[in-house]
Amino acid sequence: MAFPIPARQLFIDGEWREPLLKNRIPIINPSTEEIIGDIPAATAEDVEVAVVAARKAFKRNKGRDWAATSGAHRAKYLRAIAAKITEKKDHFVKLETLDSGKPRDEAVLDIDDVATCFEYFAGQAEALDAKQKAPVTLPMERFKSHVLRQPIGVVGLISPWNYPLLMATWKIAPALAAGCTAVLKPSELASVTCLEFGEVCNEVGLPPGVLNILTGLGPDAGAPIVSHPDIDKVAFTGSSATGSKIMASAAQLVKPVTLELGGKSPVIMFEDIDIETAVEWTLFGVFWTNGQICSATSRLLVHESIAAEFVDRMVKWTKNIKISDPFEEGCRLGPVISKGQYDKIMKFISTAKSEGATILCGGSRPEHLKKGYYIEPTIITDITTSMQIWKEEVFGPVICVKTFKTEDEAIELANDTEYGLAGAVFSKDLERCERVTKALEVGAVWVNCSQPCFVHAPWGGVKRSGFGRELGEWGIENYLNIKQVTSDISDEPWGWYKSP
Repeated sequence: MAFPIPARQLFIDGEWREPLLKNRIPIINPSTEEIIGDIPAATAEDVEVAVVAARKAFKRNKGRDWAATSGAHRAKYLRAIAAKITEKKDHFVKLETLDSGKPRDEAVLDIDDVATCFEYFAGQAEALDAKQKAPVTLPMERFKSHVLRQPIGVVGLISPWNYPLLMATWKIAPALAAGCTAVLKPSELASVTCLEFGEVCNEVGLPPGVLNILTGLGPDAGAPIVSHPDIDKVAFTGSSATGSKIMASAAQLVKPVTLELGGKSPVIMFEDIDIETAVEWTLFGVFWTNGQICSATSRLLVHESIAAEFVDRMVKWTKNIKISDPFEEGCRLGPVISKGQYDKIMKFISTAKSEGATILCGGSRPEHLKKGYYIEPTIITDITTSMQIWKEEVFGPVICVKTFKTEDEAIELANDTEYGLAGAVFSKDLERCERVTKALEVGAVWVNCSQPCFVHAPWGGVKRSGFGRELGEWGIENYLNIKQVTSDISDEPWGWYKSP
């Protein structure tokens, strides 16, 4: 679909600025493999300018322009942003679909969620006012104590390519609600909508420097943000390997980080389920977003008594999924993001086959699509727990299937991973669902569904899936310092030392 990509520069201090080294990165349409534009390539020199702008905005007028204003004041900007996103929804949907390759119907939901997220955190900003000076009960009547919640400072936000504007919003909205200023570095593989967001900031009159947007490569732009001494906190969503590097870099300055990393999430199917309903949720849990979901429930554990029927229905449902250009009506699977990702996923599939697994369905390029980074939705069976496909995150439309006999075995297999982002359990026995929910070593559990995510509920993982929680009332806490204030309200001397 022909749709022009806006030519943007870096967004720094409320202005569009050319990178100091003047380099740019091509934008490749994953549906056609064609170059359709380019984005600016920031480097450490641009990071320095952006951090200075963010710090200036944080301190401007002693914080009274942003950081020290009321939450209600900041909420007005967040609501204006939500309204502007809704107004320009069609524009953002087209750009997101073109840039990321996700089906247009998914991009519509993503952009709706962007507006919802800003609305929600506008409410959280207002709620923050009521929480200020919250009293602390003390055991001594002579002292009175309360708590202040203050913005942590200038924050570095590094977001992924699978939900380009939405995942950036998960960080921007709570950071701004808290009173922080920010430097955002979206993934170079899908940055277009994040750059366009800079125009929204100007249209609603967001004070200059409150949000700065730098596109570029991770080592050139992301790493300097993390290591910059005037960045007070880093929030990152991406791979576990990169998360480890960020944590190590931030540790040099004892800088707090929030990490939402990879996953290898299980979905458990007990024998009492409605198979048709459960099959659809299973496919949605791993093929949604073209399979590129950190929380993808990509390890299917199915009770042995229903496994044959379940897998047979899975194959039939999977072969019915429409794979096409993401702008086509009814598309449910588009291309993966890049040639590099395509090759990585295909290597996972070939390795699984060489290790003895069975590629039951898919595993190849769709015959009717000669161009683009398309991969058929893939079901892999005859799995052992030593196989790469069982242990490592694929980040593509691939699910592996293993059977179990007992509840205890299912739980043991589900927790047999270094990751711990999410998991799902299906059963009509809700007491069993509750037992399994408590036993799963994850940050989120879905019961009789997979992947529904709401801005109102906390999001994050355990183990190598990271730590910290985004979204919900927990999301804004990531960007606040909690300050204790204790006063002596007695007129009596303390009397610890003898008066001279």
